Amino acid sequence: MIRKLLIANRGEIACRIIKTARRLGVATVAVYSDADADALHVQLADEAVRLGPAPAKDSYLDVAKVLEAAKRTGADAIHPGYGFLSENAGFCRACQEADIIFVGPPASAIEAMGSKSAAKRIMEEAKVPLVPGYHGEEQDPAVLEEHAQRIGYPILLKAAAGGGGKGMRRVDSAAEFRSALDAAKREAMNAFSDDLMLLERYVVSPRHVEIQVFCDQQGGGVYLFERDCSVQRRHQKVVEEAPAPGLSEELRAEMGEAALRAAHAIGYEGAGTVEFLLDADGRFYFMEMNTRLQVEHPVTEMISGQDLVAWQLAVAAGEPLPKRQEELAIDGHAFEVRIYAEDPDNNFLPATGTLVRHRPPEASESVRVDTGVQSGDEISVHYDPMIAKLICHGRNRREALARLDRALGQYQIAGLRHNIDFLRRVINQEDFVAGRVSTHFIEDHEAELLQAERVLTPLECAGIAAYLHEREMRDLKASAPHADRYSPWHCGDNWRSGLSARRHHNIDIHGRHFDLVTEMNDGVVSWECPSLGEAGRGEIRLLPGRELALVDGRRMSFASVDTAEGGAVFVGDRQVEFRVLPPDLGEGGQHAEGLEAPMNGTVIALLVDPGSRVEEDQPLLVMEAMKMEHTLRAPAAGVVQQYLCAAGDLVDGGSLLIDFDTEEQS
Repeated sequence: MIRKLLIANRGEIACRIIKTARRLGVATVAVYSDADADALHVQLADEAVRLGPAPAKDSYLDVAKVLEAAKRTGADAIHPGYGFLSENAGFCRACQEADIIFVGPPASAIEAMGSKSAAKRIMEEAKVPLVPGYHGEEQDPAVLEEHAQRIGYPILLKAAAGGGGKGMRRVDSAAEFRSALDAAKREAMNAFSDDLMLLERYVVSPRHVEIQVFCDQQGGGVYLFERDCSVQRRHQKVVEEAPAPGLSEELRAEMGEAALRAAHAIGYEGAGTVEFLLDADGRFYFMEMNTRLQVEHPVTEMISGQDLVAWQLAVAAGEPLPKRQEELAIDGHAFEVRIYAEDPDNNFLPATGTLVRHRPPEASESVRVDTGVQSGDEISVHYDPMIAKLICHGRNRREALARLDRALGQYQIAGLRHNIDFLRRVINQEDFVAGRVSTHFIEDHEAELLQAERVLTPLECAGIAAYLHEREMRDLKASAPHADRYSPWHCGDNWRSGLSARRHHNIDIHGRHFDLVTEMNDGVVSWECPSLGEAGRGEIRLLPGRELALVDGRRMSFASVDTAEGGAVFVGDRQVEFRVLPPDLGEGGQHAEGLEAPMNGTVIALLVDPGSRVEEDQPLLVMEAMKMEHTLRAPAAGVVQQYLCAAGDLVDGGSLLIDFDTEEQS
């Protein structure tokens, strides 16, 4: 039995592992970087050990430091979580050499699946279906290009050592091949220190269906059914569900048995996930095997009633699997959505900053929130920008989806951009509701899901109006010259000597401006927003001492909070963050004489020489943030006068990077 467990990870997965360990009576040790000294996982663990500075390579990826922390605290087992060292065979071996249990598969299994090219050769021998492609060691660009021609375009370039969409590029023609190869290899080297690439035929409009497998040290194995993870952005999952909609019992069994063949072929132990592409004709193809616990494991837990972390700890301690295949059954339906600090309407750029407010919906048997953050925490440029996972269960798909939509409407986040509105658009989209999804779902429905312009709703207007009145009253009290509560100068009912009680406000919501007029009478705030037409007027009354309001006579929840740049309001199931600008400030935009960093990150490459004339949309600079590359492009034809940064610089979002003149100016 494991007595003390060190969790070699951070964030929500560390918190989730601690929860199960605590229930089982296992003592826990957290590790942390300087950026995470006050993090939630540190607070929850019985002990915590500092690893080093914020960059992962100096802390969470430092094998020697992690092992030293385990030895110092007397931990007899290490759970790697996901990411970081979870699929590092060298770390697994180092644990074994130190006589510490590694909660995961043997190093040989990690190595077998760590290289996608080697994995495909093993799967071929195990008679697991494969997508046509090339997974050899010869990496000369000309040779790879020949294989691309043989396979046939479109193809997918994939980092052999990779995952999470990093080092991956779709290539539609031979003309694009070399530039896509260079970009994929560079991103793979930055993320994995390995730029070996493999090629696959690009399966048009497939579904991403994965099988959860579990194997013990006695040779036993089961599959805990499937998850559909087709809704993705940048090849990273956004929504996951179990079971997969429309999958027949026969196909489920066929895919489950193929996944177990894959696991047994490499002598697997513990939790693993075999990922398949499923085409419209019911043919499935092996993609890869993740030799760890998946981010989306909670949906499997919800439909199976099993605690997969408890299973991991039992198997790692040498116990047989808790259940046989015939004892496992699907109960209902479950969804998981990943809540990120990012801007979906701006190419999903990651957001960083202070999480001013983080209030998840109330947990229940059917609603679960896995998170590693709380109000006041910083979302750092050094790590993945995921804030939380929201998981909802129902007796059927329709009920689970309704609960998910309600829970998203109750989720309150302020202080930085996030994807909650985007997720609600996704799960309410007609094809998604009907279960008609593919890995291209977001691209296929881009016009519906990714709003070019922010539309302000009447409910949001009411909330902003109430917030503005609250703020005015608060400022008035703070600046009162004396405490005479009978003085008209200290009155909060909008009495003014010779002044109108009407207020004109210039509201900015993510670069879009709205005029809002408010007026206070007898505790009721009336508002008008000309841009909304006939729907652009209403009133709201706050109910003192409670987070409730009457909005046009309807009673609903209300909350507000100050942010660094303005405020945020939460009314009913709507939330909006905004700035209040001076009345004469017009629409914002890119710096008039240059290009700004779209987010905090590191400059990777400067792509043209100063003084060069460039065409519209030509790549000028490459940045990296959260291990993903972002290319800054010319907004129009013009001249790059000079770069105001150098490769390797860490820059803040909004800082000027390029002195650029448009063709009209130059």
